[in-house]
Amino acid sequence: MQVSVRDNNVDQALRVLKKKLQREGVFREMKLKQHFEKPSIRKAREQAEAIRRQRKLARKKLQREGLI
Repeated sequence: MQVSVRDNNVDQALRVLKKKLQREGVFREMKLKQHFEKPSIRKAREQAEAIRRQRKLARKKLQREGLI
């Protein structure tokens, strides 16, 4: 990942970098890896996340179609 610093404006470059890291999910992954997570709990969490993602996509699709 690369961020360019323009006109010696490091603060703006840091903000852009943080936004990119947030979008990539790096912070979330670091938080999850701070402590060991049992495989069974990890599997349940990932399944719950997948269900949430699918429901969110379905809601957005219905909203786009004008049914909600």
